[in-house]
Amino acid sequence: MHTYLYNINADFTCKNCSAIVSAQKAASGVINRNHCPYCLYSRHVDLFKAGDRLCACKRLMAPVGLTLKKSRDKYASNHPGELMLVHRCEACNGLSINRIAADDDTFKILAILKKEPSAVHLLHQSCQEQDIVLLTETDMPILQSRLFGSYYVETPEVILVG
Repeated sequence: MHTYLYNINADFTCKNCSAIVSAQKAASGVINRNHCPYCLYSRHVDLFKAGDRLCACKRLMAPVGLTLKKSRDKYASNHPGELMLVHRCEACNGLSINRIAADDDTFKILAILKKEPSAVHLLHQSCQEQDIVLLTETDMPILQSRLFGSYYVETPEVILVG
C-alpha cells in the first residue's frame, strides 16, 4: 500500500487560468491556500474541514458568491463576520466557503456580486440548504468595508474591469 502525502502549503498551478500560485502564508495571509488569487477558482480538495484534503473529487470549483463567516464569539453580535468566498464544484455541485486571501484580486471579488438574477436565485436555494447566507448587491457597504477597511469612502461608482 502506498502512502500519498499531499503538502497543503505547496505552491501550485491554477487548473483554471494556469497562473502559478504561491501558497505561502506570508503572501496570502491564509494557512490552507486552495484558490487562485487571480481568477478566484478553487479545487474540490477538502471534505470535512479546511486543509484536510480528503475529497476525492479534485475538480474545479467556480467562485459563485460571497458570504460572511458566522462568528463563534457570543459578544460579536454587531460584527457580521469575516468575508468568505463561496465556491461550487463544477462536477458534483458541492459548495464550500473559503477565506479571502490578502493577495486575492479585489475587482474579481467585487464582480462576484454582479451575477444574473436567475443564476443567483438557484444559488441562494442551494446555499440555504447548507446554511450559507449569500451577500447581495445591497450588502455592498459591508463588502467594501471588509475589502478596504472601515474608513473606506465610497466613490460614486466602482468600475469593474474585465
